[in-house]
Amino acid sequence: MSDGSTTAEELLTARLSLRRPGEADIDAILAVHSDPGTCTHNPSDALARFEEAEALYRRWDAQWERHGYGYWVVRRHGSARQVGFCGVKSMELHGERVLNLFYRFATGAWGQGFAGEAAAAVTTWASRHAPDLPLIARIRPANLASQRVAVRAGLSRARHLDTEGYDGFDWIYVARPEHWAAKDR
Repeated sequence: MSDGSTTAEELLTARLSLRRPGEADIDAILAVHSDPGTCTHNPSDALARFEEAEALYRRWDAQWERHGYGYWVVRRHGSARQVGFCGVKSMELHGERVLNLFYRFATGAWGQGFAGEAAAAVTTWASRHAPDLPLIARIRPANLASQRVAVRAGLSRARHLDTEGYDGFDWIYVARPEHWAAKDR
């Protein structure tokens, strides 16, 4: 969407289409979040039942309703099959409201650059449509693939912001390091 509004229900990249999730995506939410490989570094995100995926979809939908943005479903152009999810949600980090960059892809889609491509599109969208909110990514130290995705999307490691997360210690990556440097002065 290029109308300048905050809402962007669809984003396009060279290979991917990112669109707001709908109820028809609940099965894909379950498939991705119930695969043991996708939640290795974030075990609290693992789902086992359709009802859990439905509840997660409802939270994602509420985020869209409240803020006009959230997590997008990612597909290859011309395909109806979801390869993953990527987007942002509002949260607090060290007392400041931020946007947290999220990406989770089906294991069959790994190693093809989809996560980096989608994350770069979302990062660009956030810089244009929510420039007052710093963009961060919380990543486990052992999750090297996720770290590479964050860097490909234009984020940099900010060691001074590292913090305890839901499932362990989070390394923090930021899109605009100068924002956080000004806070340290």
